[in-house]
Amino acid sequence: MMMMEWKWLRFIRMAVMLLVLEGRRWCTTDACLEHERIALLHLKPFFNYRNHLQNWVEVKGSDCCKWERVECNTTTRRLIQLSLNSTKWEFNVEYWYLNASMFLPFEELRSLYLSENAIAGCIENEGFGKLSSTLSNLEILDLSRNYLNDSILLSLSELSSLRYLDLSYNRFERSSHPRGFQWLSRLTKLETLHLSGNSLKNSIFLQMRNLSSLKTLSLGDNQLGGKLLHIQDGTQMRLITNLEELDLSFNLFRNNTIFFLQGLSSLKSLTLFANHLQGSLDIEGLSNLTNLKKLDLSGNQIESFQSFKDGGRKLELTHLEELNLDYNHFNTSVFASLNKLSNLKSLSIRANGLKGSIDMKDLDAFINLRELYMSDNELKNFVIHQDSNVSSSLEEIYLDYSTLNTNILQSIGVFASLKTLSLHNCGLIGPLPNQGWCDLKNLEVLDVSGNALEGMLPHCFSNLTSLRVLDISRNHFQIPLSFAPFANLSNLKALSINENKMVMKPSFYTSIPKFQLEVISLPKCITSQQLSRKVPTFLYYQYDLRYVDLSHNNLSGTVPTWLLENNTKLEDLILKGNSFTGPLSLSSALISNVSSIDLSENKLQGQILTGICSTFPHLRRLFLSKNAFEGIIPLCLSGMKDLSFLDLSNNQLYGKVPEELITKGSLTILRLSNNNLSGNVVPVILSANRVPYLYLDGNNFSGEMTNVDVSTFEFPNSLSEIDLSNNKLHGKLPIWIGNASFIPMEFCKLNRLEFLDLSQNNLSGSIPSCFNPPYIEHVHLHGNRLRGPLSLAFYNSSSIVTLDLRGNNLTGSIPKWIYTLSSLSVLLLKDNHFHGKVPIELCKLHSLSIIDLSQNMFSGPIPSCLGNLSLPMQRKKILEIGFYGPSIEEHETTLNLGMDSYYPDSYLEEVIEFTTKSGLFLYEGNILSYMTGIDLSCNNLTGHIPSELGNLSEIYSLNLSHNKLTGVIPSSFAKLHQIESLDLSYNNLSGKIPNQLVELNSLEVFSVAYNNLSGSIPEPKAQFGTFIENSYEGNPFLCGPILHKSCSKTDSPSTISTVSEAKGEDGLIDTYDFCVSFLVSYVVVLLTIFVVLYINPYWRRAWFSLVGKCITTCRYSNVGNFLTYHIFKQCV
Repeated sequence: MMMMEWKWLRFIRMAVMLLVLEGRRWCTTDACLEHERIALLHLKPFFNYRNHLQNWVEVKGSDCCKWERVECNTTTRRLIQLSLNSTKWEFNVEYWYLNASMFLPFEELRSLYLSENAIAGCIENEGFGKLSSTLSNLEILDLSRNYLNDSILLSLSELSSLRYLDLSYNRFERSSHPRGFQWLSRLTKLETLHLSGNSLKNSIFLQMRNLSSLKTLSLGDNQLGGKLLHIQDGTQMRLITNLEELDLSFNLFRNNTIFFLQGLSSLKSLTLFANHLQGSLDIEGLSNLTNLKKLDLSGNQIESFQSFKDGGRKLELTHLEELNLDYNHFNTSVFASLNKLSNLKSLSIRANGLKGSIDMKDLDAFINLRELYMSDNELKNFVIHQDSNVSSSLEEIYLDYSTLNTNILQSIGVFASLKTLSLHNCGLIGPLPNQGWCDLKNLEVLDVSGNALEGMLPHCFSNLTSLRVLDISRNHFQIPLSFAPFANLSNLKALSINENKMVMKPSFYTSIPKFQLEVISLPKCITSQQLSRKVPTFLYYQYDLRYVDLSHNNLSGTVPTWLLENNTKLEDLILKGNSFTGPLSLSSALISNVSSIDLSENKLQGQILTGICSTFPHLRRLFLSKNAFEGIIPLCLSGMKDLSFLDLSNNQLYGKVPEELITKGSLTILRLSNNNLSGNVVPVILSANRVPYLYLDGNNFSGEMTNVDVSTFEFPNSLSEIDLSNNKLHGKLPIWIGNASFIPMEFCKLNRLEFLDLSQNNLSGSIPSCFNPPYIEHVHLHGNRLRGPLSLAFYNSSSIVTLDLRGNNLTGSIPKWIYTLSSLSVLLLKDNHFHGKVPIELCKLHSLSIIDLSQNMFSGPIPSCLGNLSLPMQRKKILEIGFYGPSIEEHETTLNLGMDSYYPDSYLEEVIEFTTKSGLFLYEGNILSYMTGIDLSCNNLTGHIPSELGNLSEIYSLNLSHNKLTGVIPSSFAKLHQIESLDLSYNNLSGKIPNQLVELNSLEVFSVAYNNLSGSIPEPKAQFGTFIENSYEGNPFLCGPILHKSCSKTDSPSTISTVSEAKGEDGLIDTYDFCVSFLVSYVVVLLTIFVVLYINPYWRRAWFSLVGKCITTCRYSNVGNFLTYHIFKQCV
């Protein structure tokens, strides 16, 4: 009985204990502390650019530990990490001052990231020093890419618990305090310090000497170098006894200035990338670094290693494991000078002067070598030996961009441990061999893309059972639709076979493939019309796909939504450029992982269903362009909080643009071009305070640009690119598009604007003088009715690259301040009413490459200084749509193949219209970067053509036609070696055509028509053999075979009188006889006709009828020809 009572008592005691513990659990909370949540909400207004902190909500009880950019201790629920990097940066905020006291409530904070926030310092008496006593656990502080200077250092020196401090890319170049970085010596626990990108002086080495705990120091991009006073022997640097990693990249160090490194005996990693090391590098500066494991000397001009004290001595760094010599001038002899590096595991010598053959015997000294990078050289052969010392150790070989023979694949099999083989773009041709490479049983990554390999994959291919990543894209392989060659590769995770040829080959393979892919890239493979236009059947058996690209295969039927249903981890689905039809029907099931869908360039119809929003709640990118969708834009798209990229262009959508899509959504790029959308677009623009890239061109938007009360909108300061061309806008250009001082700054600034296209509308009025956004690069306002002078519009806009004002009614002269547009490359002022002289200030624009001032009223001479323009090749004037193909990258067990590298950040493509070769041409892309030309035609220019224009050796087109130029054609034009079009027609030029012009071998179009030129035309050889009579017409005193006119002395206007006098009396007799004979013949013919008509009444009636018709026809024809000729002459 007693035993039973003890058992009950024990049971009751345990139950009470459990209740107490459970009660304590219920009384506590898993949420963050309330005072820390409130403190975060106080921070939010200062760090919420583009709504990065949108889930920081002011709702009581909300767990701030689950907020973005916040990390808490899992036990105490106290905040330990705060990542506010890039949350404040705005172009219209130059800098601001931080109140560091706002971080005081976070007593257990360990990591604080504040990089790229335009912080210039701290409010007085509210610096980081106030955190020292409270935030005793703060170990990591990132303040990189701000506007900080030396004044912050004293405050930072009080954070004694810091172990990691990043001050890179700030403004420490000018010392405002004498002690400068010496204050940081108080940070006795500091182990990592980043100071790159600050234009520091060499004295920084002396100021670092007391940081005894420092292990990692980054001083890259500081212009360090030259004479290093007091530390040349390295004695001062020995005080940093624990320094293990030193980054001196992007500085000015030369061969004789690196000896100070000898004192850093503990150094394990040294980076000297992109300095001024060149020629033979003395190894004495590196020999004392006996603990060095990683050495980066890439990006210099080093040719060899040498000891100037002991010529036979070689580089002996016995612990060195990683050596990077990329982008230098080494040749194949470098391997002999490195043969003492017996512990080397990774050798990279890409983009050097390695030529011809590489014998693997030269690498025998590297018995531990695992990775060999020799891409981007001029290798033609890779000699492999069976007994090579490295054959058993090498795991990775990269020979991309060489010119190798396919035989390398037959001998590569000796590398039994090889895991990665990359032969991208190596000039391999023909079929794959049946032996050698198939023996690589450990091979995991194989890249033979970008070659000319062909035929079927050999049967031995199935031996590569360890293969995880395979890229055979851009070859000429024949891949069976059954995918049988890959069926047994059970470890295969990523397969890229872009731009090969799918074939229908009989196969006995019917089983389910052994692999489960994560990545399949299959664009531009199904090109034959005879093949099935269905999705390959093996994909029905795939359930682990993350990335699928089946674009440009002409696949038909309905959209294969089963790919989404079968693969619950699918993130990116690319089906663009096929022939899928019908409406877009989606499953009602939630598919939460999908972030990108591209169905553009298909034949889909119907409305865009609202179900797309509920099915893909986390969709980030949606591309439905170039289909036949109709109806309105679904309002539900505005509620998709992750949607950043929406392209619905080139469809048949109508109605208005939902303002909620812009005001409430998270869009970065919105492209609605070429639909039937309508309504007043101005409120949409003014609501775009979060959308940097807005493309609304090619619609039916209307409304007056100025008829809007801007005070009711949050002004779109973040707007960077806007295209409103080809709409029905009218009215004046709004004053709020500029930066006038007499209206509120928040209404008149578009400070982030880089591209503006309002062309082909009906806009009127003058260009606001306040229009000069600080970052504007491309302005297109052509095809409107803008009027008035330029006044101060664009003044001092040093970032402008393209200025296109063609086809308006602008007046006045080109302002003399035009030289302030220092980046201007394309100036298009054609078809306006500008007058005055062509300003010599244009000659100060050294980036100019295309000038079009035609069809204006410019007068006076052509400035001779235009011949001083270099007309440089300009990449800046290009804006291309950068659609990059997917690249497969290994990342632990998965493959990172995201859409960020596949689609562009911008849809803008710069297209320039320029008249040349007697026609209007469009220039874009690389062609635009090389195009150069000057068009001054159809003006009132006078005087001689400056001979200095012959110095424009890079010009492709020069048009000076339809002016009033006089004098001769400069013989210096023979130096225009690149010119393709030269038009000097319709002027008053005289003299001979320089025969030296026949040396212009690139000339395609040449015209000197309708001048007063005389003498013989150039010899009909080279390009001048292709020009016909109309190139010279309208010059009565020119002669030559093409003109069917012999070049005798009678052709010259200066010798006519002399020849006539020499003929004397014989000339008069010939003329008299001719006149008498002509008169008698005329009378005889006239009388004959009269007699015939008098005798025959039928012929008489027919004659009078014919004469009546001819009179009427000839009268109108002559009038029409006269008007046409007159209009052409006036260039109207």
